[in-house]
Amino acid sequence: MKLHKESKGTITVATLLFIIISVLAIYFLEMWSLLIIMPLLIVYSLVFWFFRVPVRDILEHRENVIAPVDGKVVMIKEVEETEFLKGKAIQVSIFMSPLNVHICRYPVSGKVIYKKYHPGKYLVAWHEKSSTENERTTVAVQSMTNHQVVFRQIAGYVARRIVFYCNEGDESKAGHEFGFIKFGSRMDVFLPLDTEIICKIGDITKGGLDVIARMKD
Repeated sequence: MKLHKESKGTITVATLLFIIISVLAIYFLEMWSLLIIMPLLIVYSLVFWFFRVPVRDILEHRENVIAPVDGKVVMIKEVEETEFLKGKAIQVSIFMSPLNVHICRYPVSGKVIYKKYHPGKYLVAWHEKSSTENERTTVAVQSMTNHQVVFRQIAGYVARRIVFYCNEGDESKAGHEFGFIKFGSRMDVFLPLDTEIICKIGDITKGGLDVIARMKD
C-alpha cells in the first residue's frame, strides 16, 4: 500500500508512541499488557489506513465536474459566495470521515486564478457556518468551459492541518491532486447557477472518479 507524503511526521510520532507505550505495558503489566497493546495496534493501523493512496485511473474532462474527495454529499443549495465570485452559486458540499481517503483533487480542468489560506475555528465540518468560520483554503479555477469555479478545503473538529500545493497560474486537471486534509473535514465546490447537478444529497463519492455535475460549454 502506497502512503501519502503527508504521512511521514504523523506515522513517525505514532510509531514512537506505540513502541514506548507497548514497552511500558509489557514491563509493568506483563501478560495483561495485551489489553492495552491490542487496541493500540488497531489505532496504529488506522493511521496507516488514513494516509493510503489508492490507485485510480483519472480520465480527461472538459464539461464534467469531478468529485474532489471521497466522502458523502451533505449539501446542495444556492448560496451567495462572497469571497471570490461575489454572487450566487450552487454549493455542493462533501463531508469526509476520518476513514475516507483525504487526498483533495481539482474538480474541474482549467487554470488556477486565485488561492488563499484562512485561519479560523474548528467547528464540526458538517456545520453550515464552517464554510466561512473554520480554518480553510479557497481556490478558484477558470475552467475550460470559461466558467469560474471556486472550491474550498475546510478543517473540521478533528482536522487540524490543511495542505494545498497549487499556485496561481498552475494548470488544473480534473481529478488530479492539489492538496490534503488530515483527519476528517469537508470540501465545498461553488458552481455556476446553470450547472447540471448530477449528484444528490446522501450520495457516496470517490474523488477523481465520480461526476457530480456538468457545466455548459
